[in-house]
Amino acid sequence: MALSCQLGSAGLRADKLEATTSFEKLEAGWTVTQSHLYVRATVPKADAAAWEKAAEDAKAGCSILRLRNTTITMDPTVEK
Repeated sequence: MALSCQLGSAGLRADKLEATTSFEKLEAGWTVTQSHLYVRATVPKADAAAWEKAAEDAKAGCSILRLRNTTITMDPTVEK
């Protein structure tokens, strides 16, 4: 998770990070239509400013944001 990486870059270590996100089952199948993370964390030694900076940096670098216009390839193989 990007937030864990950002905390590590700030010299902080989370004892616990929990997050949830929602998917919708559309006619085409399960689809990420929106991502809103409810993040609850236990981060010893983190003050509010450090936490906010790590969270904002993680949000800015979110891989879901960069997923649009991604080329997806596949090489399927059946093993016997």
